[in-house]
Amino acid sequence: MTATLVLTLLFSVLIGLSLGLLGGGGSILTVPILTYVAGLPPKEAIAASLFVVGVTSAVSAVNHARNQRVKWRTGLVFGAAGMAGAFGGGLLGGHVSGTLLMIAFALMMLATSVAMIRGRKNQAVQPHDRELPVMKVILEGLVVGLVTGLVGAGGGFLVVPALALMGGLAMPVAVGTSLVVIAMKSFAGLAGYLTTVTLEWGLIGAVTTAAVVGSFLGARLAGRIPEAALRKGFGIFVMVMGVFVLVQELPATAGLVVGIGAGVLAAGSAVCWFTVPRCPLRAASTA
Repeated sequence: MTATLVLTLLFSVLIGLSLGLLGGGGSILTVPILTYVAGLPPKEAIAASLFVVGVTSAVSAVNHARNQRVKWRTGLVFGAAGMAGAFGGGLLGGHVSGTLLMIAFALMMLATSVAMIRGRKNQAVQPHDRELPVMKVILEGLVVGLVTGLVGAGGGFLVVPALALMGGLAMPVAVGTSLVVIAMKSFAGLAGYLTTVTLEWGLIGAVTTAAVVGSFLGARLAGRIPEAALRKGFGIFVMVMGVFVLVQELPATAGLVVGIGAGVLAAGSAVCWFTVPRCPLRAASTA
């Protein structure tokens, strides 16, 4: 076993941990790991990531379901609507600049992260674990599918907020239900890629196994972490990845400015959190 393969498998555990704990982030992690660590060509990495994320999400969804953290009707309807929306988004994306799509993707991630960190404006509305109205689920699924079809991501970073913030589901239930949606959309996308791409199934099988192991750990942690902490942790994760994508896609000077700005903001937030008794961030965290 080579050092590259060992490193790839270790990072792959993080894929499952992210999916099992946060209900998203799989594609965002898998494609860079397969491209920059395992050395796969971009198209093969994308196709392979769909298999890895699809299988890991499906396994993790079952694990969450055993703990009553999956709303199957909501997930299946959302997933079906999301697949339809993703098809339309894919058609539209073919006429838009790739760089422009990635910048829009990053900005959308940042907006989503802020919404997750701040939480619901109306705190009188308590999170629940009921099935959501079908028409609302279809509408949200179409919109999220359209967006994820445009930017080519699995969509967990949008599905979870849609279910938690707009749908009102408790965060652990939103995480579990989002995995059903991600699995459906991932296998649909994989079917399309397999018509033109040949995959290295030995490597992909090993990566998938490592990711599944990570998903079991993530699913166990998801049921033990408080609602507010899980929601804010997801938001911070998405914010970090959004900044990373912006730095990669913007021209060198602008990317450097964004990176430095994000570092200064993070340092200032940390100082406020740990040293200022009335820090606004600390007050917001109790919401």
